[in-house]
Amino acid sequence: MSDVLVKRNEPVRVDGVLGDWQAITIKFSGEVLPRERTEAFKGAMFAAYPGDLAFSKIDARNGAVGLIPSSIPKAVVTSEYPVFTLKADKLRAEYLHHLLRADHFKADLQRKASGTSGRKRVTPEGFLSLEVPVPTLDEQDALIAVYADALARATQLEQDADVIERDGWQAFEAALGVTPPPPLPDRPVFVARFKDVERWSHESILRSLDQAPTASSGVRMVPLGQRGKVSYGIQKCPANRPAVHARPYLRVANVQRGVLDLSEIKYINVPDEEMPKLRLEVGDVLLCEGNSPDLVGRGAIWRGEIEDCVHQNHVLRVRVNREHLLPDFVLAVINSSHGQAYFRSKAKRTTNLASINSKEVAALPIPDISVSQQRNLLEALNSQTLAAETKRTEAITIRQSAWGAFEAALFTAAEEK
Repeated sequence: MSDVLVKRNEPVRVDGVLGDWQAITIKFSGEVLPRERTEAFKGAMFAAYPGDLAFSKIDARNGAVGLIPSSIPKAVVTSEYPVFTLKADKLRAEYLHHLLRADHFKADLQRKASGTSGRKRVTPEGFLSLEVPVPTLDEQDALIAVYADALARATQLEQDADVIERDGWQAFEAALGVTPPPPLPDRPVFVARFKDVERWSHESILRSLDQAPTASSGVRMVPLGQRGKVSYGIQKCPANRPAVHARPYLRVANVQRGVLDLSEIKYINVPDEEMPKLRLEVGDVLLCEGNSPDLVGRGAIWRGEIEDCVHQNHVLRVRVNREHLLPDFVLAVINSSHGQAYFRSKAKRTTNLASINSKEVAALPIPDISVSQQRNLLEALNSQTLAAETKRTEAITIRQSAWGAFEAALFTAAEEK
């Protein structure tokens, strides 16, 4: 590295505050980001500019090595962050950026760390002593061009996948007429008008159940509660810690959007006599009650993955009447823009928290169409989703192959020499 890098030692002197100098942090991924700091550091400070290489002495072995981006025109660091300039006649910045992420390079860098366990550092001298492959500038440009072309193809596939998936959802929603409501007007309104109180009366609620709304396409809508039962799960407390009747249970963390994450399952005590009302059944739709705004209404379907499994009270269970409603169709409606807009509008919010209750879930408007129509719409939606996932998988393969080829072109050739 000493053949292609030169240490920069440009002191920075300020009067108490950094001014237009920007403090930085370097992530383990190599990304260099600005820090929210305005006061000067104690001790010596040094300058770094776009294109310079900087690393953290203590965390370089973990990947904290990166190039200053153009978005930070005047970076300032302490002596714990050595700074180097590139020799323009020997090294391209983009080539070095990729080289720093190579597994071979990171392994060599880890070996350069010295000191006591837990406080090992990489010194500037140790960093400069690293041996790395440095092809000619033309060869570097060629490697960068091939890799960039692969990334461009992968990005295009991902964009195509987004379009396919979006078209699928738009077709699904258009067939049902369940488009989300328009944005609310940006003007002050009364919290409530006295003449509107009747809308919240017992009679009004019953009338709304009998006279279900109609979607824009003419499809009749019914509350989800008319086609299924919404139930809370078991509340965790000291009295039901795992004991003789320990049962696996699902938490909010297990319910992701559209899928269940069963990598970590915890247990709770549930006596045999309580299991019939708490045991999950194949086809149960599970929804997150909330906690944070992005969790409200997040749902997945239980497919019997674990025997005698129950769910926590922060996960709502919807058990539908299969003669009228398919669980997968319910989940699709929930994940549609219509469903998400509904839950956002109904969520009760406090500072950084949001939640829904079983009554609001039961009131979710669901299109009242036949099971065969539901199945046809799901097949069309799933076909689009599968096509999108195929393109995303292809994009992942291209990225991995391109990166593998980049590393192999450098280090395999270097080892053969």
